[in-house]
Amino acid sequence: MGQAIASRGWRRRLVGGAIAVAAVLSLGWGAAAPASAATQQELDGTIKSGLKKQVADDVILSGSSTSKVPAGSGKKEDDFWKAFGNGLRSPDVAPPGANDWNCKASDGRTPVVLVHGTWENAYNNWAYLSPYLKRAGMCVFALNYGILGAAGGGGLGSAIPGAYGTGDIAQSAEQLASFVDRVRSSTGASKVNIVGHSQGGLVARQYLKFDGGADKVDRLVTLGATNHGTTLLGIGTLGRLINNAGIDVLGPIALGVGVSGIQQVYDSEFLKKLNAGGDTVPGVKYTVIGTKYDEVTTPYQSTFLNGPDVRNITLQDGCGIDTSDHLALSYSLRAVSIVLNAFSAKIPVVPGGPGVPVPVVCSPNAWLFG
Repeated sequence: MGQAIASRGWRRRLVGGAIAVAAVLSLGWGAAAPASAATQQELDGTIKSGLKKQVADDVILSGSSTSKVPAGSGKKEDDFWKAFGNGLRSPDVAPPGANDWNCKASDGRTPVVLVHGTWENAYNNWAYLSPYLKRAGMCVFALNYGILGAAGGGGLGSAIPGAYGTGDIAQSAEQLASFVDRVRSSTGASKVNIVGHSQGGLVARQYLKFDGGADKVDRLVTLGATNHGTTLLGIGTLGRLINNAGIDVLGPIALGVGVSGIQQVYDSEFLKKLNAGGDTVPGVKYTVIGTKYDEVTTPYQSTFLNGPDVRNITLQDGCGIDTSDHLALSYSLRAVSIVLNAFSAKIPVVPGGPGVPVPVVCSPNAWLFG
C-alpha cells in the first residue's frame, strides 16, 4: 500500500486492536456496567441485521478527499528515506523534472503520469524515477491525490506531513482523471502512460475501468500494486475472518489506517468490484512489477494481473542481488530500467546525441533502505 509505516510494532498494535475490539464486542461492550435487557436485545439485533452484512469499506468515517498539483522541483534522491525526510519539510514539491507545463515531449513521446502510494506523495515516491524519465525526453507529471485528514477518515498516518493517498480510492481516481485531462490538454497528447506504486496502481486501474481512462491511456506500469489486495502478512485475513463472523473490527481499525487502507485489504468490496469481469481493460498494455521481499503487498504474487497485454515481472528473476522491499521498489535501478524499457525509452549517450534503447539492468538494491 505504499505505507511509510509498516513496522512490526505497528502490525502488533493492529492485531492487538482487532482482538481487543472483537473481545469487547463479544462480551456485550465489556464489564463497565451490566447491560439492560433492552440494550442487550438492541445489540443482538444490530449484530444479526447489520454487522454481519457490513463490509470493510463501510468505515466509520469517510469524508471527501482533495488533491494538489505539486510545484517547483525537489532534489533527486536515490533512497526513499532521504526523500521522505525532504518531503516532511516540503510535502508539495514536485519530483525533479516533473510538472513542467511548458513541456513538449521530444519525438512525440507519450507523456508519463506518476501516481504515488498510500501515505506517500509525488515527491518521496518518485524522486528517483522522475529524472530518468525526463532525461529520456518524456514530459513527466505527478499529482498528490486522496488528501484526507484523520477527522474525515484518513487515519492516524495522515497527521504526517505529506502522507497522502488516504481517502476513498474511487474519489482519488476521479482526481486522477481530471489531472490526466489537464496533462493531455497541456501537451497536446491524445494519450498518456501511467506508473503507479502500491495504491497508485489501483487508482489508475479504477480510472481505466470506471472514469473513462481506457481511451486516454496507452500503457500502465505498476510497482508492488495491491491489485488483488493484501493480507498484510496475515493481519488483513484475520480482520476479514472476524468481520465475516459478524463483528466489525475493520471499521474501527479504519480510524487508524484510513479509508484507502481498508479498501486494500484482501477480499474487500472495493477490490471485488474493481476486479469483477477481468483485471484489465481492452487497448491498454500492462507491465506489473512485484518483489519477493514485499512486506506490504502480501503475498507478493497478489500484485500480478491476468488478461491480454499483461507482462508480469518478478524483480528478482535473473537478478537475485536486488532485494528491494515495498518502499525501495521505486528506488531500484532495475525497476527503473524496466519502466523505461516498457515505454521504449532511449537515453542519449552524449548530450544532444542520438539515444540508445534502455536495456533492463541488474543492480543491487537493499531491502527497506534502497
